[in-house]
Amino acid sequence: MQMPFDRRDVLKTALGLAAAGLAAPSFAQPRAAPIGTIAEIRGEGFAERDGERRKLTAKGDVFVGDLLSTGSNALIVMKLGASTTIKLGADSRLKVDRYLAETGGEFDIQAGHMMFERTGKPATQGISLKSVYGLLAVRGTRFYAGPNRGEFALLVGEGRVEVVAGGRTVMVRPQEGIDIHSPGAPPTTPAPWNQPRIREMLAKFR
Repeated sequence: MQMPFDRRDVLKTALGLAAAGLAAPSFAQPRAAPIGTIAEIRGEGFAERDGERRKLTAKGDVFVGDLLSTGSNALIVMKLGASTTIKLGADSRLKVDRYLAETGGEFDIQAGHMMFERTGKPATQGISLKSVYGLLAVRGTRFYAGPNRGEFALLVGEGRVEVVAGGRTVMVRPQEGIDIHSPGAPPTTPAPWNQPRIREMLAKFR
Protein backbone atom coordinates (compact mmCIF):
# COMPACT_ATOMS: atom_id res chain seq x y z
CA MET A 1 0.00 0.00 0.00
CA GLN A 2 1.40 3.44 -0.97
CA MET A 3 2.15 5.74 1.98
CA PRO A 4 0.61 9.23 1.94
CA PHE A 5 2.79 12.05 0.53
CA ASP A 6 4.07 14.34 3.32
CA ARG A 7 5.62 17.65 2.22
CA ARG A 8 7.19 18.08 5.65
CA ASP A 9 9.34 14.98 5.12
CA VAL A 10 10.54 16.27 1.74
CA LEU A 11 11.48 19.64 3.30
CA LYS A 12 13.46 17.93 6.09
CA THR A 13 15.35 15.82 3.56
CA ALA A 14 16.23 18.85 1.44
CA LEU A 15 17.45 20.82 4.44
CA GLY A 16 19.55 17.84 5.56
CA LEU A 17 21.21 17.53 2.17
CA ALA A 18 21.94 21.26 2.06
CA ALA A 19 23.53 21.15 5.50
CA ALA A 20 25.65 18.19 4.49
CA GLY A 21 26.81 20.07 1.41
CA LEU A 22 27.78 23.10 3.43
CA ALA A 23 29.78 20.97 5.84
CA ALA A 24 31.61 19.08 3.10
CA PRO A 25 35.31 19.91 2.78
CA SER A 26 36.34 22.12 -0.14
CA PHE A 27 38.91 20.81 -2.58
CA ALA A 28 41.16 23.79 -3.36
CA GLN A 29 43.82 23.64 -6.04
CA PRO A 30 47.22 22.62 -4.61
CA ARG A 31 49.71 25.44 -4.15
CA ALA A 32 52.83 25.50 -6.28
CA ALA A 33 55.93 24.21 -4.54
CA PRO A 34 58.61 26.84 -3.83
CA ILE A 35 61.90 26.54 -5.71
CA GLY A 36 63.96 28.43 -3.16
CA THR A 37 64.07 30.93 -0.32
CA ILE A 38 65.26 34.44 0.46
CA ALA A 39 68.50 33.93 2.36
CA GLU A 40 69.13 37.63 3.00
CA ILE A 41 67.39 40.91 2.29
CA ARG A 42 68.39 44.49 2.95
CA GLY A 43 65.95 47.26 2.14
CA GLU A 44 62.65 46.48 0.43
CA GLY A 45 61.89 43.75 -2.06
CA PHE A 46 58.70 42.43 -3.62
CA ALA A 47 57.46 39.51 -5.72
CA GLU A 48 54.55 39.56 -8.16
CA ARG A 49 52.90 36.38 -9.42
CA ASP A 50 49.45 35.59 -10.82
CA GLY A 51 48.31 39.15 -10.21
CA GLU A 52 49.30 39.15 -6.55
CA ARG A 53 52.10 41.18 -4.94
CA ARG A 54 53.84 40.20 -1.73
CA LYS A 55 56.63 41.73 0.31
CA LEU A 56 59.78 39.64 0.49
CA THR A 57 61.15 38.67 3.88
CA ALA A 58 64.10 36.62 5.07
CA LYS A 59 63.34 32.88 4.75
CA GLY A 60 60.38 33.67 2.50
CA ASP A 61 59.64 31.42 -0.48
CA VAL A 62 60.50 31.97 -4.14
CA PHE A 63 58.32 30.45 -6.88
CA VAL A 64 58.47 29.89 -10.62
CA GLY A 65 56.65 32.82 -12.19
CA ASP A 66 57.82 35.33 -9.59
CA LEU A 67 58.80 38.77 -10.81
CA LEU A 68 61.24 39.87 -8.13
CA SER A 69 62.04 43.54 -7.62
CA THR A 70 64.20 45.57 -5.24
CA GLY A 71 64.01 49.14 -4.03
CA SER A 72 66.69 51.78 -3.78
CA ASN A 73 69.72 50.72 -1.71
CA ALA A 74 68.31 47.18 -1.48
CA LEU A 75 69.93 43.77 -1.85
CA ILE A 76 68.34 40.33 -2.13
CA VAL A 77 70.17 37.00 -1.82
CA MET A 78 68.19 33.98 -3.04
CA LYS A 79 69.04 30.32 -2.59
CA LEU A 80 67.50 28.09 -5.27
CA GLY A 81 67.98 24.53 -4.13
CA ALA A 82 71.29 23.56 -2.63
CA SER A 83 73.48 24.68 -5.51
CA THR A 84 72.36 28.05 -6.88
CA THR A 85 72.66 31.53 -5.40
CA ILE A 86 71.31 34.68 -7.07
CA LYS A 87 71.89 38.22 -5.83
CA LEU A 88 69.91 41.24 -6.98
CA GLY A 89 71.24 44.74 -6.41
CA ALA A 90 69.25 47.92 -5.96
CA ASP A 91 66.46 48.86 -8.39
CA SER A 92 66.55 45.43 -10.06
CA ARG A 93 63.83 43.29 -11.63
CA LEU A 94 64.20 39.57 -12.36
CA LYS A 95 61.52 37.15 -13.64
CA VAL A 96 61.83 33.42 -12.90
CA ASP A 97 60.41 31.78 -16.02
CA ARG A 98 61.51 28.22 -15.25
CA TYR A 99 63.74 26.45 -12.74
CA LEU A 100 64.54 22.88 -11.75
CA ALA A 101 67.50 22.33 -9.44
CA GLU A 102 69.10 19.50 -11.43
CA THR A 103 67.94 20.49 -14.91
CA GLY A 104 68.42 24.24 -15.13
CA GLY A 105 66.32 27.30 -15.64
CA GLU A 106 65.37 30.42 -17.57
CA PHE A 107 65.42 33.93 -16.16
CA ASP A 108 64.52 37.35 -17.54
CA ILE A 109 66.55 40.27 -16.18
CA GLN A 110 64.43 43.34 -16.81
CA ALA A 111 66.43 45.95 -14.89
CA GLY A 112 69.37 46.38 -12.56
CA HIS A 113 72.17 44.04 -11.49
CA MET A 114 72.26 40.27 -11.04
CA MET A 115 74.93 37.94 -9.70
CA PHE A 116 74.63 34.20 -10.43
CA GLU A 117 76.64 31.47 -8.72
CA ARG A 118 76.30 27.70 -8.88
CA THR A 119 78.30 25.11 -6.97
CA GLY A 120 78.63 21.36 -7.53
CA LYS A 121 77.47 19.70 -10.74
CA PRO A 122 76.33 21.94 -13.61
CA ALA A 123 72.66 21.85 -14.57
CA THR A 124 72.05 19.22 -17.25
CA GLN A 125 70.25 21.65 -19.59
CA GLY A 126 72.07 24.79 -18.49
CA ILE A 127 70.90 28.19 -17.36
CA SER A 128 69.75 30.90 -19.76
CA LEU A 129 69.26 34.56 -19.00
CA LYS A 130 67.42 36.82 -21.41
CA SER A 131 67.15 40.60 -21.55
CA VAL A 132 66.38 43.28 -24.11
CA TYR A 133 70.12 43.28 -24.86
CA GLY A 134 70.46 39.61 -25.78
CA LEU A 135 70.63 36.04 -24.51
CA LEU A 136 73.16 34.66 -22.04
CA ALA A 137 73.74 30.88 -22.00
CA VAL A 138 75.53 30.01 -18.79
CA ARG A 139 78.21 27.34 -18.86
CA GLY A 140 79.93 28.60 -15.75
CA THR A 141 79.55 28.93 -12.05
CA ARG A 142 79.72 32.67 -11.36
CA PHE A 143 79.01 35.83 -13.35
CA TYR A 144 77.79 39.39 -12.85
CA ALA A 145 75.47 41.26 -15.22
CA GLY A 146 73.95 44.73 -15.34
CA PRO A 147 74.58 48.38 -16.22
CA ASN A 148 78.17 49.57 -15.92
CA ARG A 149 79.70 52.77 -17.31
CA GLY A 150 76.66 53.44 -19.46
CA GLU A 151 76.60 49.96 -21.04
CA PHE A 152 74.95 46.64 -20.33
CA ALA A 153 77.94 44.66 -19.07
CA LEU A 154 78.80 41.08 -18.21
CA LEU A 155 81.76 39.94 -16.10
CA VAL A 156 82.58 36.24 -15.68
CA GLY A 157 84.18 35.09 -12.45
CA GLU A 158 84.34 31.35 -13.09
CA GLY A 159 83.30 29.11 -15.97
CA ARG A 160 82.00 30.49 -19.28
CA VAL A 161 79.01 32.45 -20.54
CA GLU A 162 77.93 32.46 -24.19
CA VAL A 163 76.45 35.81 -25.21
CA VAL A 164 74.15 36.06 -28.25
CA ALA A 165 73.14 39.59 -29.26
CA GLY A 166 72.83 41.69 -32.38
CA GLY A 167 73.58 38.74 -34.68
CA ARG A 168 76.90 37.97 -32.97
CA THR A 169 77.88 35.18 -30.56
CA VAL A 170 80.88 35.41 -28.23
CA MET A 171 82.18 33.19 -25.44
CA VAL A 172 83.22 35.04 -22.28
CA ARG A 173 85.77 33.25 -20.10
CA PRO A 174 86.95 33.76 -16.50
CA GLN A 175 88.08 37.30 -15.64
CA GLU A 176 86.76 38.58 -18.98
CA GLY A 177 83.92 40.97 -19.64
CA ILE A 178 81.87 42.35 -22.52
CA ASP A 179 79.65 45.36 -23.17
CA ILE A 180 76.47 45.76 -25.21
CA HIS A 181 75.94 49.39 -26.13
CA SER A 182 72.18 49.25 -26.71
CA PRO A 183 69.35 46.76 -27.38
CA GLY A 184 69.99 45.11 -30.74
CA ALA A 185 73.71 45.91 -30.73
CA PRO A 186 76.33 43.12 -30.82
CA PRO A 187 78.55 42.38 -27.83
CA THR A 188 82.09 43.70 -27.76
CA THR A 189 85.00 41.28 -28.05
CA PRO A 190 85.61 39.62 -24.64
CA ALA A 191 88.59 41.11 -22.85
CA PRO A 192 90.03 41.17 -19.33
CA TRP A 193 88.71 43.98 -17.13
CA ASN A 194 91.01 46.17 -15.07
CA GLN A 195 90.72 46.13 -11.29
CA PRO A 196 88.88 49.48 -10.92
CA ARG A 197 86.10 48.31 -13.23
CA ILE A 198 85.86 44.92 -11.53
CA ARG A 199 85.48 46.68 -8.17
CA GLU A 200 82.73 48.89 -9.61
CA MET A 201 80.71 45.86 -10.68
CA LEU A 202 81.23 43.91 -7.45
CA ALA A 203 80.20 46.92 -5.38
CA LYS A 204 76.63 46.54 -6.67
CA PHE A 205 76.26 43.33 -4.66
CA ARG A 206 77.59 44.43 -1.25
